[in-house]
Amino acid sequence: MYEKTRTIEWENGIVVTIDQAKLPFETVILEMKSCKEVAEAIKSMKIRGAPLLGAAAAFALALTAYHSRAGNKEQLVKELESAAEILKNTRPTAVNLFWAIERILKGAKNFSGNVNALTAFIVSEAQKIADEDAAANRRIGKYGAELIHDGDTILTHCNAGALATVEYGTALGVIRAAWEQGKMIRVIATETRPKLQGARLTAYELVRDGIGVTLITDNMVGYVMQKGLVNEVVVGADRIVKDAVINKIGTFTVAVLAKEHDIPFYVAAPKSTFDLKITSEDVIIENRSPKEVTHIGSIRVAAEGVKVLNSAFDITPLKYVTAIICESGILYKEDFDKFKA
Repeated sequence: MYEKTRTIEWENGIVVTIDQAKLPFETVILEMKSCKEVAEAIKSMKIRGAPLLGAAAAFALALTAYHSRAGNKEQLVKELESAAEILKNTRPTAVNLFWAIERILKGAKNFSGNVNALTAFIVSEAQKIADEDAAANRRIGKYGAELIHDGDTILTHCNAGALATVEYGTALGVIRAAWEQGKMIRVIATETRPKLQGARLTAYELVRDGIGVTLITDNMVGYVMQKGLVNEVVVGADRIVKDAVINKIGTFTVAVLAKEHDIPFYVAAPKSTFDLKITSEDVIIENRSPKEVTHIGSIRVAAEGVKVLNSAFDITPLKYVTAIICESGILYKEDFDKFKA
């Protein structure tokens, strides 16, 4: 079990995190000293989860500044811009990564001190982004727990837990907060093909915390809802736009089934996930390697030569969302109308 309080930490010019690709069978700690190392970890999904990607990107830029030999502010800003381009090319869908990069770059360009002071500022700003995410998740949990009742069974999809954030989690933060309040709840976790984040990561977190969890295949969601085994759905988000929630592939299916069965569908996400300048038509949906579908681990399970569509995310229109839980409180249907303003 991973014992650190935070999923990602800054330790004197080194970024420390857990390799999520190895869980739940092996605990491998990554110690990264360069932006390129962080970018590789993001691209290979050793680091994943929208809020965590934001913190990781910020720390990657902090590594760039910390280890730079730039003689002046202008040179350092150019190095940061080059590092930012590397990071932006890792994963296109989750907005938190881009949000954190822009925040650091804007702060650096507007900074008036010398190069050493600028480096200290960037490291401090990256740490602040991480601290803010941890605090936001705690508040999300507190607000979201109001929607959970004693005895409820909550279905969740993919992993929006502590591993997907700096600390505590978004969707699992809601579940954790309800559990900490003494509510006797249970969780149904989807396996989340093809990378199995639900089976490998969500189940891992909940078992570790002693919260009752039942793992199901993705295609069992309709069955458990039809049988009355689910009281509400809580998921995370990789991007929330004017008209939709973008999240792990399969989320839209879960939302449609929840609406058909009159089950509340809640989305838990910090404000850094909101991208209300655009609509779902503007979002780039990441497509990943066919091998993730044709193989389980190193074992091929599909016929040679078969074509594969492996989109990592889907789009859930807001009409299927009962409420969005963020660090400011709970947003309902009437609040969604303001997104379009």
